[in-house]
Amino acid sequence: MNFQLTEEQILVQKTARKFAETELSPGVVERDSKKIWPKEGISKMAKLGFMGMMTNPKWNGEGMDTISYTIAMEEISRVEASASVVMSVNNSLVCYLLEKFASDHIKEKYLKPLASGDKLGAFSLSEPQSGSDASNMQTTAQKKGDHYLISGIKNWVTNGINSDYVILFAVTEKGVGHKGISCFIVEKGLNGFKCGKPEEKLGIRSSDTCELYFDNVIIPKANLIGSEGDGFKICLEIHSRV
Repeated sequence: MNFQLTEEQILVQKTARKFAETELSPGVVERDSKKIWPKEGISKMAKLGFMGMMTNPKWNGEGMDTISYTIAMEEISRVEASASVVMSVNNSLVCYLLEKFASDHIKEKYLKPLASGDKLGAFSLSEPQSGSDASNMQTTAQKKGDHYLISGIKNWVTNGINSDYVILFAVTEKGVGHKGISCFIVEKGLNGFKCGKPEEKLGIRSSDTCELYFDNVIIPKANLIGSEGDGFKICLEIHSRV
């Protein structure tokens, strides 16, 4: 087995290291202590292609391998863990999920701007009463004609405040456990969709974490990822990649 990095991987490593040391290092302590979102750094990471590294170029990604992505994450994390968390969620929990499971309509509308870094994604699974026991969730998505009505509370949502789109898991069929969970993509700014205040954390404070509130939020039926009941399967697959 060859453990040597390829020329491309070495270039990624050097680029990420130089970027982190020159662009992220200045002010990193202040950003963490004051919970300042690293907006400028994230924007520059997007221009380097770090927000959709493994996504197919067809969907505005870089089409790189997992090792290149991991190397870049290591170099970013070494200087600013908060920036690496933002990057990780967008790459692993959002872009990968959409590329693997979403329709071409969703990929065209949502994955492209997410992979290019023009938009930012969040992943919303946990609830106040269901953390590791995800099948116990209470957030519901009720089908009404050509749309769904979403109601419930999600917590510990990384990128929850600063994201543009949220991957959401909700119950579409009650009484059947994990088989009734489905997956959606929800846009910010919809009526009834609100963000809570940032959580107080021991570290990685520049990366926002919050609760999300859904009060009869209307989303198109086309925003369903996969089929109804696929949510738990999708969740397990995604977390096996993180």
